[in-house]
Amino acid sequence: MERKDKYSVLLPTYNEKDNLPIIIWLLVKAFTESGDDFEIIVIDDGSPDGTLDVAKQLQTIYGDKKIVLRPREKKLGLGTAYIHGIKHATGNFVVIMDADLSHHPKFIKEFIRKQKEKDYDLVSGTRYSGNGGVYGWDLKRKIISRGANYVTQVLLRPGASDLTGSFRLYKKEVLEKLVQSCKSKGYVFQMEMIIRARQFGFTIGEVPISFVDRVYGESKLGGNEIFQFAKGLLYLFATT
Repeated sequence: MERKDKYSVLLPTYNEKDNLPIIIWLLVKAFTESGDDFEIIVIDDGSPDGTLDVAKQLQTIYGDKKIVLRPREKKLGLGTAYIHGIKHATGNFVVIMDADLSHHPKFIKEFIRKQKEKDYDLVSGTRYSGNGGVYGWDLKRKIISRGANYVTQVLLRPGASDLTGSFRLYKKEVLEKLVQSCKSKGYVFQMEMIIRARQFGFTIGEVPISFVDRVYGESKLGGNEIFQFAKGLLYLFATT
């Protein structure tokens, strides 16, 4: 009898107490409707706003088989959050997404369907093809994001249309290999994951998604982020 697929959702959180109940409710709803087996791994990096307390309450509602808490003492970055999360994932597939409601769980069933089409190693949500799009961004952010994506396309030819997005479905062993080979931190990390995937010859499927800017809390893209992105891009260009 073949093993039923299970999807482990990694949710790194930092100050997301307002968003967490909503995103988890939407995730549980999406998986319940699609009938897929799942778990949600909340990796809270010592949020001072009480995100972890909210997560504990959610765990009592949905059960500790569905909501798995793997907190860390302090903010240690996205890449290490994924490494930490994968260690505890019991699914053979891993979904990575933001906890700030910019990614709607309703797209996960599309990811799953796409993955099965050609047994893709990873499926990436894209804002830049088909009917994907961005809502709630001002022109400056749209231009920066589009520009960053375009420059990356020209320099690295990654064969994927949205490199800085962080809403993806991976085969667990593929994600493990990629995370271990990535050197970048922060904003560039997602981009490097796709570039490395190409180097390893992993197959990439894409699903158009609509991305909605954060509902609660501060956005994380500032001038420093752009500088880090440019620096990271040059590093990748030099090493790939």
